[in-house]
Amino acid sequence: MKEFQAFIRKEFYHILRDRRTMLILLGMPVVLIILFGFALSTEVRNINIAILSSGPDHTVRQIAQRLDASEYFTIIGYLDTPSDIDRVMRSSEADAVLVFGQDFSNHIFTPDGAQIQIVADASNTNMAQSYEAYISAVIGQYFQEQMPEGNMAGITPNVIMLYNPQMKSSYNFVPGIMGLILMLICAMMTSIAIVREKETGTMEVLLVSPVKPIYIILSKMTPYFVLSCINLLTILLLAIFVLKVPVEGSMVALIFVSLVYIFTSLALGLLISTVAERQIIAMMVSAMLLMVPTMLLSGMLFPIESMPKLLQFLSNILPATWYISAVRKLMIAGLPAMSALKETIILVGMAIVLLTISMKKFKNRLE
Repeated sequence: MKEFQAFIRKEFYHILRDRRTMLILLGMPVVLIILFGFALSTEVRNINIAILSSGPDHTVRQIAQRLDASEYFTIIGYLDTPSDIDRVMRSSEADAVLVFGQDFSNHIFTPDGAQIQIVADASNTNMAQSYEAYISAVIGQYFQEQMPEGNMAGITPNVIMLYNPQMKSSYNFVPGIMGLILMLICAMMTSIAIVREKETGTMEVLLVSPVKPIYIILSKMTPYFVLSCINLLTILLLAIFVLKVPVEGSMVALIFVSLVYIFTSLALGLLISTVAERQIIAMMVSAMLLMVPTMLLSGMLFPIESMPKLLQFLSNILPATWYISAVRKLMIAGLPAMSALKETIILVGMAIVLLTISMKKFKNRLE
């Protein structure tokens, strides 16, 4: 046991002396969570809107004032003719044009109803859909407030957003970036640390020492486990106090499933180290097999349900998929700890399988 503790201290000293490694380990999580939380926000702001109406209309004016008062919209002016729509859209003066039908106010309660048309630039489909959704929401809210009871039918539904009523993108990105950061830190750094020993020829020296190979591997993993726990704490503090994403569910359950995920990621890093002979290869494997699939297939950026069946199957192989799902349940939705039991069991199973395969291949390659 003393030899095992000595190996752990040696690894800590080795990591702490390497400033570049420490910068990656402790600096990258802060940069990534701030970047994804603020810079890569999916919320659309300052949408430039032009208004086209057949003439002076008090309802049109009130809707325009409501839009202009919102932080999401800026009314750039009123258009005189339909031909002006093409002009302001081509010149990028307006992101969208709101077209009101003839004599809008007087047609609100008629059988045909008042006509409203939203013209948006669909060269970027995601942005165009966001424009339409934001404008429709403001108009719908206006009519709900202004229309007398009994005349609401057919105008707009009453929409309630659960768990994220403000529709903040940080609520979506924080669970995903937690899965990405912990995966990269644990798997990539662990695989590089072991490959570095193999590359310099010191791993064979370690293996002939009185310490068993399993203890050597655990001593390599322990410092990164501790540093990952520090990163986990940092991410949670930034999410809660900077990005204003609360932990609605059990903090204990969230930390527990995070620790299981960290251990799974460490086991995956160990597996990479058994097949890579050079540090650059280990980094390339980590980037290609961990970072890119985690961002694209784990549900971090895109919904898994919208993917083809083959990609859905591949997403289930990624530990990050199950971890992100568990974090969203515990942190965002505030569901009880038992709701994440399935994800936790799967992560434990993955950790056992990865560790077993890694140790078997490690002994076969190095002993």
